[in-house]
Amino acid sequence: MSQRIVIGLSAVVAAVADGEARVLTVRTPGQPAALPFGPFDPEAGRTFEIALRTFVSAQTGFNPGYVEQLYTFGDKGRDAPLAAVDGAQAARVISVGYLGLTARADTVAQAGATWSAITGFFPWENWRDGRPAALAGIEAALRNWAGASAARLSRVRLLFALDEAPWNDERVLERYELLYEAGLAQEAARDRGETPDPAIALLGPALGEPMISDHRRILATALSRLRGKLRYRPVIFEMMPDAFTLSALQKAVELVAGVPLHKQNFRRALERSGLVEGLGRLDQETGGRPAELFRFRRESLASRSAPGLSLPLLRD
Repeated sequence: MSQRIVIGLSAVVAAVADGEARVLTVRTPGQPAALPFGPFDPEAGRTFEIALRTFVSAQTGFNPGYVEQLYTFGDKGRDAPLAAVDGAQAARVISVGYLGLTARADTVAQAGATWSAITGFFPWENWRDGRPAALAGIEAALRNWAGASAARLSRVRLLFALDEAPWNDERVLERYELLYEAGLAQEAARDRGETPDPAIALLGPALGEPMISDHRRILATALSRLRGKLRYRPVIFEMMPDAFTLSALQKAVELVAGVPLHKQNFRRALERSGLVEGLGRLDQETGGRPAELFRFRRESLASRSAPGLSLPLLRD
């Protein structure tokens, strides 16, 4: 007898607000955080994207702006034990993920919906102020897991920048999957039906907040995609207001990429790109010396290949 297939839709809607890169989540009392998600009804939904927008609006009260298809998550067992969507019991759940970007992290209208800081789910990804403290305990646990295996230790070193290896901000998904494989992600014990290791519990917030089902894996995939796209497409402007200062733009990039940028080099590269244009007026709400306001020259994309942003890192 063939197994029934259910197509689910999951949304990662990201914004920059209140000094954090944030993601739209739905929280039910007693349950981990979730992304807006639900089943696709082929009778009612003309397209996946339209159905997704309907889900997000119904579950959060927020209407997303820019969205693009992210990835299809179809691994067998990904829906066990907590990924089931309505009517999906005893079915194979295939989830189509979407990435949405918005400049409006408005107050959401539905109970339980909130804009959660992405660093709360991946605290080891925040290098804006140097090597994150969360990595101290994680490093010891990963080295213990690797043991005498040279292959495991090599992966740990490369992904988590140990022993002076360089940090690669785009490998978010690989880092989360390594933590899951090592049993350090809280979802691992849950999915395997195992009792959580008390030693892991001692690491506490360093391991990040879990999510239902494989939603943290979907979020990691989205963050990896978004960080990569910064370099070859100007997607960051989908997260900016119509008028912004260059300092605000740099901060937004740093919040998404999780790394500090060299101010002068960033601005020089931005000037060469032709992506922004001064508006001839000043921002009077900076709290300090007024700064010039700029806009994104969206029309520049029609006459050239869509460039991304240079991310010149601030080195010690």
